[in-house]
Amino acid sequence: MKRLLPAPLLSATLFVAWLMLNQSASAGNLVLAAIFAAGLPLAFGGFRVDPPRIRRPLVIARLGLLVLYDIVMSNIEVARRILGPESKITPRFVWVPLDIRDPHGIAALAGIITMTPGTLSSDLTEDRRHLLVHAFNVDDEQALVASIKERYETPLREIFE
Repeated sequence: MKRLLPAPLLSATLFVAWLMLNQSASAGNLVLAAIFAAGLPLAFGGFRVDPPRIRRPLVIARLGLLVLYDIVMSNIEVARRILGPESKITPRFVWVPLDIRDPHGIAALAGIITMTPGTLSSDLTEDRRHLLVHAFNVDDEQALVASIKERYETPLREIFE
């Protein structure tokens, strides 16, 4: 069974995603969904990194709520800055030193930063020790770095390491 479905959760996700994207559970879509769900993980299995090991799953819920809160607050802050004088906006690139080493955690951190309005992950050093972040408005680089590390990196380390 493992050879036929090497990634059952991924296969299930692909199956449901196909049906949702097509907004139809017709026989043809069910067959195509099954083909994609079984075939894509087999075809691209060599590209997959080791599956993540979740150490503290309850921290995921807390982090998710924090990210949702930060997205809402950042939307308000970006709107306020855009509607205000342009001279008050100080965009900047900031290198954030990383303590997290798990590639899934680093990817999650980059995704969280990019999802939060006003910030964007733009580069990762080859040794995965620094993440380049562009921020829409930076008053204090050290405060931005400390906030990212405390709010996102620390919980991600609890989850993945």
